[in-house]
Amino acid sequence: MTKATGITCEFPDIGGVLLSDGWDHLARRRAARNFKLEWAEMEDRHRFTFEIFEEGKIMLEEYLSLAAFHQKRAFTRNQFRRYMFERSKDFPEMIELVTQLS
Repeated sequence: MTKATGITCEFPDIGGVLLSDGWDHLARRRAARNFKLEWAEMEDRHRFTFEIFEEGKIMLEEYLSLAAFHQKRAFTRNQFRRYMFERSKDFPEMIELVTQLS
């Protein structure tokens, strides 16, 4: 029988674990309404690019270029990015737990 070893590494998910899932379909729908974007097109572009963004194959700026800024907009990237970030709320209990595990 092999001896059990302790946990040596952790890979917590951020969205939905340490932070709320701030860029889910409801948040994207609100963003489309808020920024007067065509919802179906934005959602299609999101679905096409979000997985490669989550995998770290493209950066946020590239995701934004593909999902929302493929054409000139009446708002800035900073305004849109700030709106995205404001959707996420922290889960202090989970952050504390992960900190303790570290």
